[in-house]
Amino acid sequence: MRAVELIFAVVWAAFWLYWLVAAFSMKRGRVPWSREIGIRAVIVVVVILLVRLGAFRDHSLGTDPWRAGLGLILFALGLWFAIWARRHIGRNWGTPMTQKDEPELVTSGPYHLVRHPIYSGILVAGVGTAVALSWMWLTAVALAGIYFVYSAIVEERYLTEQFPDTYRTYKRSTKMLVPFVF
Repeated sequence: MRAVELIFAVVWAAFWLYWLVAAFSMKRGRVPWSREIGIRAVIVVVVILLVRLGAFRDHSLGTDPWRAGLGLILFALGLWFAIWARRHIGRNWGTPMTQKDEPELVTSGPYHLVRHPIYSGILVAGVGTAVALSWMWLTAVALAGIYFVYSAIVEERYLTEQFPDTYRTYKRSTKMLVPFVF
């Protein structure tokens, strides 16, 4: 394993370990698994098809140090943004599409830039991984992007019900995933 691959593997593992540990501090809520199982099933089926079609075979980009450096920068910025958002939202955080028992609307910090900065950060980190290591990561980023956009739409439906006036105003003034664009 090259040094760059080792860095990505160790930092991704540390990130997901942090995410798992941080999950113990969230407020109580519920995930309507039965209602949202469709998108999860579709993602699983697509992954199985992609594996069968060879999409995850090694399509390495080589060892270009500029590309590795750019990928590392995107990776670090993406994870930093996701962690900043996770820390900023605090106990209000939950797994995708969770309905909190006592929700609070957070619109400051990274949530002032985009409505779903955790999703944005993870996607940027995934793009950084693809740039530095292998095009196959773009497949994973695309699947995560589909899942995150779907999750964001469902979450926004809940937030609009919980905060009818304030969430509509926030939604008009802040983009979903990419500042000033989308």
